[in-house]
Amino acid sequence: MSSSLELKGLTKRYGAVTAVDDVSLAIEKGRFLTLLGPSGSGKTTVLMAIAGFVEPSAGRIFVDGRDVTQMAPERRNFGMVFQGYALFPHLTVGANVAFPLKIRGRSASDIQALVAKALEMVRLQHLADRMPKQLSGGQQQRVAIARALVFEPDILLLDEPLSALDKKLRGEMQQELKELHARLGTTFVCVTHDQDEALSLADDVAILRDGKIQQIGSPTNLYENPATRFVADFLGRSNFLAGRVIQSHPGGFAYACAGGTFVHEGAGAAQAEGREVHISLRPEKLAISFDDPASGLNVLQATVVDTSYTGSHHKLTVRSDLGFDLAATVPAWQSQPAPVGQRVWVSWPANASVAVSNG
Repeated sequence: MSSSLELKGLTKRYGAVTAVDDVSLAIEKGRFLTLLGPSGSGKTTVLMAIAGFVEPSAGRIFVDGRDVTQMAPERRNFGMVFQGYALFPHLTVGANVAFPLKIRGRSASDIQALVAKALEMVRLQHLADRMPKQLSGGQQQRVAIARALVFEPDILLLDEPLSALDKKLRGEMQQELKELHARLGTTFVCVTHDQDEALSLADDVAILRDGKIQQIGSPTNLYENPATRFVADFLGRSNFLAGRVIQSHPGGFAYACAGGTFVHEGAGAAQAEGREVHISLRPEKLAISFDDPASGLNVLQATVVDTSYTGSHHKLTVRSDLGFDLAATVPAWQSQPAPVGQRVWVSWPANASVAVSNG
């Protein structure tokens, strides 16, 4: 079973502080939405309001068109996975998973069957008699997920579910969560501050800042077409060029920046001549070469001022002859290292950049 979720004008104030400011969004049945933002952005407050643990100061919450704003948490039929797992240390794995069913008054036979099904779903059926302290972090997280899903909730809420895991295990659990969502078709709403996690898990991402939604969309659309400098900067690394439009044409424009002239085409292309523009340019879209590239568009000479090797990529910082620095990411397998002090050419296609607002 799955349900749609809609927030209309959701607001939460704590005295003079507005933690959530007029948030509206709609989540279709069976979608995986991630609420992403820095600390203090309001994402956890939004999740707690959906769960019923925080009472909104204004706005409404609807599930399948039904207003649940004043409904008690236990009546909403939502599963909840907390950041610290929140397992009962004195209960076995099986008893932890059974707990939501017992408080709902399910029969012993139902509990036994549903617990077995939930543990099989997270591949922990062989550990039903273990205590939480005997489990690894990843296993404890899977128990918490099984407990949240055992009563077949309409919506599953996840509050920073993978933050306590190490990097390798976090990557494995991301894949498991994604596969679980695909199998179940349940509506998932997840809070995270981890950009990579949001991009890899979600069907849709809502980016929050200071209690307001900045942009909502698919991971691909948000990364490739950020609306603002904040979104571009928060959702991965980006270079920013500030300039002024000197010539506009259908689908693009030329702009002056730091004494150079560059061309932009595509996203955010409708700009009037004389207007100030802000350009976002992802590091992986820059080409670094030791020879002058054939194209004369968007070409700079520069000097490498910093370099690091990550295994799969070389990360470079280059200082252009126009005086500004650019970050570039180059696949290690297709390039030779460029040492500090090396003179290089930097270039990028006209459609590699995005015009963004300066917010």
